[in-house]
Amino acid sequence: MTIPYFYFQQSMVSPVPTSSDGRAPVINKRYELLTLGDELLLGLTANTHLSFLGAQLGRRGVLLQRNVTVTDEAEVIAKQFAESWRVADVIITTGGLGPTCDDRTREAIAEILGQKLILDKAVERAIEERFAKAGWKMTANNLKQAYRPERAVVLPNANGTAPGLWVEQDGKVLVMLPGPPHEMHPMFLDQVVPRLVKLGWLQEREAYVQIRTAGVGESALETKLQPIFDRHGDALSVAFCAHQGQVDCRLSSPSGKLSYAQLEEIARDCARLLGEDLIGYGQDSLAKVVADMLRAQEKILAVAETATGGLLAHAFTDIPGASKFFAGGCVCYSNESKIQLLDVPECILEQHGAVSAESTVAMATGAAERMGSDYALAVTGFSGPCCHSTAENPVGTIFVALYSPQGVWSKRLNYPGPRAAVQVRAVNAALDWLRRELLHARSGASVTTRRTQAM
Repeated sequence: MTIPYFYFQQSMVSPVPTSSDGRAPVINKRYELLTLGDELLLGLTANTHLSFLGAQLGRRGVLLQRNVTVTDEAEVIAKQFAESWRVADVIITTGGLGPTCDDRTREAIAEILGQKLILDKAVERAIEERFAKAGWKMTANNLKQAYRPERAVVLPNANGTAPGLWVEQDGKVLVMLPGPPHEMHPMFLDQVVPRLVKLGWLQEREAYVQIRTAGVGESALETKLQPIFDRHGDALSVAFCAHQGQVDCRLSSPSGKLSYAQLEEIARDCARLLGEDLIGYGQDSLAKVVADMLRAQEKILAVAETATGGLLAHAFTDIPGASKFFAGGCVCYSNESKIQLLDVPECILEQHGAVSAESTVAMATGAAERMGSDYALAVTGFSGPCCHSTAENPVGTIFVALYSPQGVWSKRLNYPGPRAAVQVRAVNAALDWLRRELLHARSGASVTTRRTQAM
C-alpha cells in the first residue's frame, strides 16, 4: 500500500528559530481562555470555543492551562480578567464584542488595562459599508463595535461587524475575539496564529504527528504499536484519542530529543505495521479521505439512508467541491419511499423486513442505478429507542450495504449505546468500508479478495 504523504500547515511569517538539528523550540508561555456569555452558563449555547482553541493551540505545541466561563456582568468580567492577566502570558477572550447592552467585554477589559476607548474611523466605515452592501438599516448602537482600547490593533472581521482586537502590554498578549464560531475561527487561524508564531509563542508547524486509524480499538492499537514506541524510550510521547469507530494516535517529543523528521519516520514505521487500518496522517476526516480517493479514481458515489437520517450524505456535502464525486443521497424511512424513490422490490420488504441485509442491498443498488453512480452506500437499522426492534435485531443493530463496479454486499453490525452514538458509528463504518474498497480498487485486488475482507 502506498503510504500517504504528511500534511504540513505552512505559515505566512518567518519561521520560528529551531535548533541546528531541526528540533522545534519549547514553548514556555501560559495561555488562558476566557469564554464570556450568560448563554454558555445557561447551557443555551455549547462552549465549542474551548474545543476549537484548545485543539489549535495543542497542534502548535501549547497546552491551554485554563478556561474560565463567566457571565456578561462587567464587574465579573473585570475581576476574572485581572486575575488571569496577573498569571498568564497570553489571554484569549471570546464573546461580548457585539452592539447590544449585554456586550461589555471591551469596556471592562480596557479599564483594567488602563487604556481609553477611542472611536476607530476605519472600523466605523467598514461597519457602515457592510450594512449598506447587505441592504440593512444600521442602528446607532452598532457604532459601539467601532471603539477599541487606544493601543489595540484591530483584527478585521470578514464575516461579521465586530472586529477582533490584539493588545501587547506588560510583556503579555491579549486577543479579543467575537463569539460566533464562523467569525472567530477564521480570524484566529488567519490572523492570530501568524502573529503568535512570529513572536515565537507558537510553533510554526504542528508539534506532533497524528496517525488516524479505523477498525482497531484503542487498547489493541497501543498493543500493536508498543514495540515501535519502546525503541525510543522517554524521548517519545504517545497519546491516544478514541472516537466513534476511529482512534487517533499522536506522536510528539516535548523534551525536544526527537526532531520532527524523526517523528515522521516513527509514524511511517507505524503505518507499515497498520496496513489498511491506517486512514492517514493529520486532521483530515474519514469522509475527506474517501472523497479524495473518489476524486483521484474519478468515481461517483450515491447514498441511501434510514437509521442515519442524512448524516452520511452530510459527511460528503460538508466537503467543498462535493459535486465532483457525490451524486446525491436519499433518506427513506417509510417502505413506500424506498419503493418509489429507490425501486426496492416490495416483496423484499415484506419477506425480509426493512431492516435486513436484503433490503439494504436493494437500497444501495437502487441508489446507484437511480443516480448513475459507480459506488453506493446504504444504511438501515434500529438506532433506538424504538418499538420495532426484535430479539434477533435489538436496538443498535445496523445493516450497511456497499455497491461497487464489482458487486454489492452487506454487513450486519451492532452498536449498543445512545441513538446519536449509534448513528455516528454507523456512518463511520460505512465510510471505512468504502475507503477499504477504494484502496483495493486502486491496488487491483481481486473481487474475491475484496469480498472476503468486506464480509
